[in-house]
Amino acid sequence: MNTHSTTSLSRRLNNPALVLLLLALWLLATLGVRPLLLPDEGRYGNVAREMLLGDGLVPTLNGLPFFHKPPLMYWLDMTAFQVFGVSAFAARFGAFVGAWFMGASLFLALRRWVGLRLALIALGILATCPFFYVGSQYANLDMLVAGMLTVAVLCFVRALELPKIDLAWLVAGWLACALAMLAKGLIGFVLPALVLGPWLLAQGRWRQIIGMLHPLGLLAFGLVAAPWFLWMQQRFPGFYDYFFIEQHFRRFAQATFNNVHPFWFYIAVLPLLTLPWSLYLRSQLQPSPDAQAQPLKGLTSLMVWWVLAIVGFFSLPSSKLVGYILPALAPWCALLAVTVARGRAWRWLIPTSAALCVAVVLGLACKAPGSHRDVAEELARVQQADDHVVFINEAFYDVPFYAHLRQPAIVLSTWSDADISQHDNWRKEFADAARFDTAQAAKVLWTPDRLATLRCSPGTTWLVAEKNYSLPAELGTASPVFTGANAQLLRLEKTGCP
Repeated sequence: MNTHSTTSLSRRLNNPALVLLLLALWLLATLGVRPLLLPDEGRYGNVAREMLLGDGLVPTLNGLPFFHKPPLMYWLDMTAFQVFGVSAFAARFGAFVGAWFMGASLFLALRRWVGLRLALIALGILATCPFFYVGSQYANLDMLVAGMLTVAVLCFVRALELPKIDLAWLVAGWLACALAMLAKGLIGFVLPALVLGPWLLAQGRWRQIIGMLHPLGLLAFGLVAAPWFLWMQQRFPGFYDYFFIEQHFRRFAQATFNNVHPFWFYIAVLPLLTLPWSLYLRSQLQPSPDAQAQPLKGLTSLMVWWVLAIVGFFSLPSSKLVGYILPALAPWCALLAVTVARGRAWRWLIPTSAALCVAVVLGLACKAPGSHRDVAEELARVQQADDHVVFINEAFYDVPFYAHLRQPAIVLSTWSDADISQHDNWRKEFADAARFDTAQAAKVLWTPDRLATLRCSPGTTWLVAEKNYSLPAELGTASPVFTGANAQLLRLEKTGCP
């Protein structure tokens, strides 16, 4: 590969610590400028907030055990809440951590294998890629697990550079797998195996595959990953079946979940979400002639297979979300960097793409689609300690977060419906959570006929409902208090009370 000599910019950025600090500042710059998006950000942000109010171990959704995902992101967000207060900025801290680790590990690995200049360009592409930047600003688990998976793969590859395995890097890889499992489950070690196993076999390095199963690495993985899962099963019998069987294998195999897309969905999505950089995909990774890099055999084939393995794996189930293929971004951007580095277009494409990233985030901040923050802030202003809060036939995930509710809301719906389990929505989430704490479920999951019992209860009963909702006469009389962009706040009147 023909490249220019190291540029003045590269010389100024020869300090890795400075590069990684700039990456962090870039990712943090707009982290808190927009309200939480629904449903994911409101749901996961409030689970972390409830864990902070609770024991810090059991994820809860409106007071009910919520076992869709493991706790790593919640733990990171809880830490941010304690430092920065409960805010959208802190709720996205887990996503920021995952994005930073993805960028940092890619930069440091490429700096070693192909030289500083190409590593800087690859990081610039990744950091200004809209898919990456928006993912780093979005409070769900996809970016966090993608970052840990990237670290895991690159640590393992570093451990396998020579025929004799570097045990320190091998253990680091297993620790990253453990964190990835605590971020999202079994893919924490399944995907690294899918990426590295065939790549090593294709090079005839099957002995290194066996060597990767070193007892010290497996012990490190088990000590970090296992305790939380063991503790949850002990406290909540049936946890293993729900978390591993239903949330992993059944969800992967069945077509009854939301977001059904054709097999080719990700093949189209990945290039589209990485424009304009995806226009440059052609060539192979090689070290710069003037860079004191340590070439890695099979680096190009690793990056190509890494992308194909992730995209192919997540193309198999019918349910597809764009965030699932975030683990393919690091190798994708590494491949793009090779062609980009041959010219000078990156000098203006990086700032242009960066401006696009910020524009997308600011656009979401202005529009705030579906947000109930205005209603929640009004509720926070008027509610008292002994008041009741009732959600009418909707989860309103962000209301407890912004209203700083210290007690779970009552959620009014037809919980006796037999088809709740057939629909992948908020009612199924609450109904699933009720399996693990039936006593708490009886306190917060109400059918509409129970609302009348609150008419004469101590304190005020506040109702949160959709904008056009009118309370049926048989349930009582409600007075409008505040109408927001997407919901309204009502007060249940005390009629007919002694």
